[in-house]
Amino acid sequence: MAVPQATDGAPKAGGDPAQGGEHQVRPSLARDLLALTKPRVISLLLVTAVAPMFITGLGAPPLALVGWVLLGGFLMAGGANAINMWFDQDIDHFMSRTRQRPVPAGRVTPAMALVFGIGLGSLAFAILWRFANPLSAWLALGGLLFYVLVYTVWLKRSTPQNIVIGGAAGAFPPLVGYAAMAGHLDLTAWYLFAIIFFWTPPHFWALALYKSDDYARAGIPMLPVVAGDASTRRQILRYTLILTPLGVAPWALGFAGPLYGLTAAVTGAIMVVLAWQVFCERRPAERASRQLFAFSILYLFLLFAVLLIERGWGGLLARLVA
Repeated sequence: MAVPQATDGAPKAGGDPAQGGEHQVRPSLARDLLALTKPRVISLLLVTAVAPMFITGLGAPPLALVGWVLLGGFLMAGGANAINMWFDQDIDHFMSRTRQRPVPAGRVTPAMALVFGIGLGSLAFAILWRFANPLSAWLALGGLLFYVLVYTVWLKRSTPQNIVIGGAAGAFPPLVGYAAMAGHLDLTAWYLFAIIFFWTPPHFWALALYKSDDYARAGIPMLPVVAGDASTRRQILRYTLILTPLGVAPWALGFAGPLYGLTAAVTGAIMVVLAWQVFCERRPAERASRQLFAFSILYLFLLFAVLLIERGWGGLLARLVA
């Protein structure tokens, strides 16, 4: 789920007259450190972590526990992203959507990014261990290690299947949230893991289609670079056709209600239509790929948000007014 990070390095008016009335406004160190965590990406991950806490069959989770999971999840995911930016500093420099990140832009040193990432991950582990349970802490740490070691260090630069396998790292949050509430994992938790796992390839490959030149310059073997656009479009459609019934199945299996089932069916149908348009799209047109990438984020958010609202709204309101 890589989203370009906003920067604040454009020339601003009203500077020193000796400088022609303009000067460079640099982001503060605090803003750059926050950018290392990719907060906009993490916001989606946190929704997928909290929603499963409401479907364990144990009722609504304590608000304090939800808060600790949100904090621990943010810190762990942020730490993983910071370590990723440390390792990828060499290739981020070549990509238009990443070259203004704090490390390749030279605003944060690589060593600082690494120490910051490790520190966040360590703090997150301690928080989840102390205020949730050890299983959720180990699962969160497992997600960080999988993302950093398996995806970033090993797969990203070595195989066009990097997203298929490495995408499992983004599917850990539902396991963390479910384990934090229930103290164990069952088929329900793994089913939510599977939804995100099969969502990841069409999401990332849609981005890769219209950013393939960036990946080629950086030497990253994303599927469009190695296998070509036509093969990528076919794979996007195949994974979307698997994802759509998988997204509806929680309602059919009984651990989600009719509102979720309707939402999953409608948004899944839109995903299929967009994937079909991508399949039919030919370069240099990029509209369908961009639309699928953007909608895929909304699709995943809606699935887990509706799951949370449908299963947890009543219990959550009761706790708020108690």
